[in-house]
Amino acid sequence: MPTTRERALDAAVELLGTEGVRALSHARVDARAELPAGSTSNWFRTRRALLAGVVDWIAEHERADFAPAGLPLVTGPEELIDGLCAMAELLTGPFAVRTRARYALFLELAPDPELGAPLRRQRQEFERWTERIVTAVGIPDPVPAARALMALGDGLLLHRLTIDPALDVRPAVERAVRSLVPEA
Repeated sequence: MPTTRERALDAAVELLGTEGVRALSHARVDARAELPAGSTSNWFRTRRALLAGVVDWIAEHERADFAPAGLPLVTGPEELIDGLCAMAELLTGPFAVRTRARYALFLELAPDPELGAPLRRQRQEFERWTERIVTAVGIPDPVPAARALMALGDGLLLHRLTIDPALDVRPAVERAVRSLVPEA
């Protein structure tokens, strides 16, 4: 059974992902989590502390959900295309609220050196992971290739989350990956 802290963080992510950063308050988190008034502030004394807790919670869950050890090995372009499409489905399907919350936090906290840093570190971890996969596939210049694929992914995710939830991402992903793979 989740602790009150976990329930508060789950509720905070839900609020962020459905109503945005401005909706986040200790009282609203308590209400969403069905916790007694003041429970969230027992764990997170200030709004800033609550935001920091949410940033860490999102990073922790994303690392767990997309841990390389739990994912299929990617060694070729088809596997990379399949993997990127599967991630897009997850991030805009079962994890859509969390993805929206992460984007809301990026927009709100990017200029904040302290609170924005964990978000940037998490992004850098995923960049390095993507670079390793791109290298394994045999794509030259893995750093710019990984960044290009991630930027495309961000655009596709944002499009699916805001405009067209049914958008088929496969054609764009396939075209991007194939353009990066050297001809045999």
